[in-house]
Amino acid sequence: MEAPAAVSINGAQHRLLVVDDNEMNRDMLSRRLQRQGFHVDVAENGQQALDCVAAQAFDLILLDIMMPVMNGYDCLERLKADPTHCHIPVIMITAVDDSESIARCIEMGAEDHLPKPFNPAILRARVDSALAKKRLRDREQVYARSLERELAIGRDIQASFLPDKLPVIAGWELAARFQPARQVAGDFYDAFELPDGRVGLVVADVCDKGVGAALFMALFRSLLRVLARQNAGDPDADKVVAGTLASINDYIAHTHSRANMFATVFFGVLTPATGALRYVNAGHDPPVILEPGAAAMRRLAPSGPAVGLQAGLEFRAESAMLAPGAMLLAFTDGVTDACDGERQMFGEPRLLALLEGPSSGAAAATLDRIESALAAWVADGPRFDDITLLAVRHG
Repeated sequence: MEAPAAVSINGAQHRLLVVDDNEMNRDMLSRRLQRQGFHVDVAENGQQALDCVAAQAFDLILLDIMMPVMNGYDCLERLKADPTHCHIPVIMITAVDDSESIARCIEMGAEDHLPKPFNPAILRARVDSALAKKRLRDREQVYARSLERELAIGRDIQASFLPDKLPVIAGWELAARFQPARQVAGDFYDAFELPDGRVGLVVADVCDKGVGAALFMALFRSLLRVLARQNAGDPDADKVVAGTLASINDYIAHTHSRANMFATVFFGVLTPATGALRYVNAGHDPPVILEPGAAAMRRLAPSGPAVGLQAGLEFRAESAMLAPGAMLLAFTDGVTDACDGERQMFGEPRLLALLEGPSSGAAAATLDRIESALAAWVADGPRFDDITLLAVRHG
């Protein structure tokens, strides 16, 4: 007699695997499940069950404990350790009074247990319950995969907001590194040529993490590029840096005040012919200027508040000089706040120590050294913040 068609709930066909070394138990359980409309396969021991699972997708496994070749405990352990099959719900077939085995199996990841001898009502209830939970998990996995796809799209779009390549300027070396802590990030860097021949340099960190920060990152970056280009021809040099940030600040504060979003920004305008740098540090970690032969590093301290806190804030432009052989390093706090396995921060002293030595003058080599040190420090630990670095070397 041909078995009935598989049960279909919300378009899903359910295929069950019964694993029991006792032929009478196996046959009885299979027939009852088939009468309830399920498609049923059988296996005589745990190894056969694993072979069946490797060859065929199952929605539920009913697994006996005491079997030759491979018992139910070992089979369950192997199933739950396999990322491909760990999501399959397993109902253990147990004796009515075997509470110790039941507890052990549940702790190992079994969905439920089915006492022997089999009661048809209990059998149907526990199978239906396990399948209902599986349907819910399947929907969650579909949603999670769709969310991952959306985040991947967002990551690709956000990556397009970062420069494809840094400007090539005779006598200068520019290098950057960017490591988002999540799919999307709130950090960004930029380097772009202005119409008057100068070069805009940006490292910024939008408050918060995740999608919200990424959206504001795109907004900050776009506004900064557009307004800097518009202001580049103004006879007042400070308007390019201070005026640009003031305009962005007022726009964010007026238009997006309810979002309570702001960003710390280092924005500088470099004149390559002279090495003159006009900048505003809007609440950002002070960048470092390394000068050949200098006894100490120079830090570019904040000259204004974070951008977007409230309308009408003032941003003061400051000046610095990058002489031949000098290098500017700007970074976000994801560098200094990176933690090891014991939650100890990398810290600014370790970062500054990496800037000393004979090879510190090369921009790309300096960033490689910092990245390597950070990777060794964090090791396999979680990354809590985005890491962004921008180095500019004269000559």
